[in-house]
Parts: sequence; structure tokens; C-alpha cells
Amino acid sequence: MSSESKKQERDFTPEVDALLPEVTELAKAGQLDQAIEKILALEKQTRNASDLKSTTRLAENLLTFTHEARDYKKLSSNLILLSKKHGQLKAVVQAVVELTMKWLEEIREKEGTETWLTIIHALREVTEGKIFLETPRARVTLLLSHYHESIANAPNQTVALRSESLQTASDLLSELQVETYSSMERREKTEFLLEQMRLLVNVAKNKDEGAKKARESRVAGDDGGTAGLVDGEAEWVKVRVGGRKVNENFLKEKENEDLKLKYYDLMIQYSLHQSAYLEVAKHYYKIWETPSIKEDEATKGRQALEYIVYYILLAPYDNEQSDMLHHLFIDPALTKMELHYNLVKCFVTRELMRWPGIENIYGATLRATTVFGPAGEKQWEDLHTRVIEHNIRVIAHYYTRIRLSRLQTLLDLSTQQTEETLSRLVTSGSIWARIDRPAGIVNFVQKRSAEDVMNEWSSDMNKLLGLVEKSWMGMNAAMAAQARVPKA
Repeated sequence: MSSESKKQERDFTPEVDALLPEVTELAKAGQLDQAIEKILALEKQTRNASDLKSTTRLAENLLTFTHEARDYKKLSSNLILLSKKHGQLKAVVQAVVELTMKWLEEIREKEGTETWLTIIHALREVTEGKIFLETPRARVTLLLSHYHESIANAPNQTVALRSESLQTASDLLSELQVETYSSMERREKTEFLLEQMRLLVNVAKNKDEGAKKARESRVAGDDGGTAGLVDGEAEWVKVRVGGRKVNENFLKEKENEDLKLKYYDLMIQYSLHQSAYLEVAKHYYKIWETPSIKEDEATKGRQALEYIVYYILLAPYDNEQSDMLHHLFIDPALTKMELHYNLVKCFVTRELMRWPGIENIYGATLRATTVFGPAGEKQWEDLHTRVIEHNIRVIAHYYTRIRLSRLQTLLDLSTQQTEETLSRLVTSGSIWARIDRPAGIVNFVQKRSAEDVMNEWSSDMNKLLGLVEKSWMGMNAAMAAQARVPKA
């Protein structure tokens, strides 16, 4: 139990100076218990007298003796004992925790993982519930989380153990509300948040994969023991929440570029899971704006720009998507990539695109990418859909009505596919259309009421009268100017 700071009643420096050589000799002679007993006896007096310096020296020496004797059971037990002493000073607990943490790497290398875990758990017990130890607790928990993740990533690991270890690693970090820690630096805080998001993404993907296999097994008639598996939607939600905790303005600073790239990579994975292509394009745009990426035009910069093009084109049409597409089209950097420039030009120009022609010109290049490759069949189908939607918008712009058979020919679709696509665009508000099935005609212009026609006529008449009045005034001014000119 830690005590609030109070006035020191007595200075035990002489007594501590006299005791330390004695207990050091005892520890070297193998009489560790006697040395600990003597230290604890004096430590009680220094603690009760609020002598911070002396108490800290005694506590640190006690743990150092156990460490040098490689008696890590005594190290962990005395660490816990010192932290729970009645009236223990906070600074003392902080000092012994920080000292023990310095030995963790050495203990793991020389004594093995089991001993290391014992000390880790002792540190977590000491730091639990203590606000003044929130940062050391977070660092120790991160080490423990990485340990469980390493178990999950071990070769020849069973699926069940892998999932359990990965879940444990994520849960350990997720329980830390580092965004509220005032004692932690902003960069370290951001690193913790990104690590939480990374583990949540891994758990979510692992659960999604397990749920997918379970569905396939049920279809095949053999659940293979995978019944009851759930997908990782809960983890994906936590990723989104975690992303909102990261300060994007802080990531713009040059020294935080590595964190910025990691953050947007995680957000891209989340957005791809949601099939939010426009958000993916925005995240890649943020990556592309990073100085180190933009300067590397040949590889990283070009790759980021290619992804921006792909995902803007895959995004459903709306005002934001159209605005971003047109801004990208006039960007000088895109003109250096002729193939991608021409592909974007097809979408910003009000002209029909035939899907077979798009496949023939751009198919080989697009299919060689990770976006549209073997694992990107969904994205390839979505691109086909965007081409069809673009063509319908072009047709709706130039036609007031068109026969359904002719529309099918222009779109290279069946009757059912044409009607489904039209319905989807009408529902989203991209176009206005009505299908007259008996007549086989599609109308793209909404029938106006008499009131609408009269309002338009009235507006046109007002414009006409305005032009007449302006012309009359101009003619009068010209005639008046001529009248003032003296005749020769």
C-alpha cells in the first residue's frame, strides 16, 4: 500500500551506509536470507520515517542481491512484498519496478522464458491498479502480448492454440486505455494504439478465415469440428474505434512518418474488409502525400498512385468520388503513367466504354496487380459494374428515352442484368429512370407537371425580358452619345 508524500522525520543515511557493506558480504558469502532479513528490518524504519532516499537504496540493493544470486523466486516475491508494505512510498515502488524491468532481457536470455514469465507476472501484479505505474505496466504488458503472439506464429502450430494465443495477445493490449495515460509520451502512446489495432486486425482475419472454413464445411456436409465459430466483426469494430483515437495531425510530423504509414496500412485493411473503396483511396492518398513516398517516384510513389487510381475507379459514383477522380485526372503526376491516365480519362469523359475493349486494352496490366489478380475476383467484377454504371449515366445524359433492346446492346448485358443495374442506380439517386416493360422503353426524363412547365416558361420569359431591357438601354445610350457629337 503506497503512502502519499509526507515530511521526512529522520535521515537514515549513516545507518544505511553502515549496513550495505555488511549485507553485501553476506550476500557474496551465500547467506542471502540473512542479508534480506537485515535489509528489511532497516527498511521498515526508513519507510516509517519517510526517508525516501534511504528506503530506495535498501529496496534496490535487496533486489540486486537476489538478481546477482540468480534467485528469481526471491526476486519476484520480494518485489511484491516491497510494493505491498504498509505506507510504502510511491517513488520506491517506481524505482524497484524500473530496476527489475531493466533485467528482463538479460533474464530471458540466461534463465529462459519460464523464469522471465515469472518476473513479468510479478511486475504486472505490482503495477495493477496503480495510476503512477500505468506506463511501466503498459510496457510490461506489451512484452507479454508479443510473447503470446510469438506462440501463435510458431511453425506447426495447431489452429486452436494459434487462435487462443492470438486472442490472448490482443486482449492483453486491448485492456490498456493508453489514450488516457498522461505520463506517456505521444509517440509511445501512438505506437501502443497502433499495436492494439494490428493485433485486432490479425484476430479479426483469423476469425473470418475460421468462419469461412466453417461455412464451406457445412456446405460440404462435414463441419470438421468448426461449428459455432463466429467471424471477427466485433474486432473490426474495435479497429475502427481505435483508429479514431489516433491523432492524424500528429502523424503529419516528419519524425512520425513510420507511424503514419503503419496507421494508414491498418486503416486500408479495415476499409477493404468493409469494401469501402473510396476510403481506401483516401488512405492511399495520405500515404502518397508522405514526403519519403512521393520522392520515390519510381517505386513506392508510383505504386501508391496506382492504388489510388484503382480504388477511386472501384468506388461507387457520388459527388465526392467524382470530385476526387477529376482532381486526380488533372494531377501532373498521373500524366507520367500513360496507361493509368488513359484509364482514368475513360471515366471522366462522357463517352461509352465497351467492356470487351477495356479488357483487351487494360486487362493484362490490371490482372497482374494484387488488386485485380487471382485473389481480386470481387474487385474485377466491381470494376465491370462501374464501367456499366458509367455507360448508363452517359446514356441518361444524351437520351431522353431508349429502347431496352438497344440499351442492352450498348451495355453488353442481358435484360435481367440491365434492369438490375438500372434499378440500383435509380435507388442510389445517380439517375432518374423508368422502365416501360410492355413497350420495351426506358425513360430517363421525369414527366413534368403543368406547374413545373409554367414555372420554367415564366423563368425563361423573365430572362428574355431582361435581355430586351438591357438591349434597349444600350441602344438609348448609343443614340444619346451620337446626338451629342457636333455635326460637321
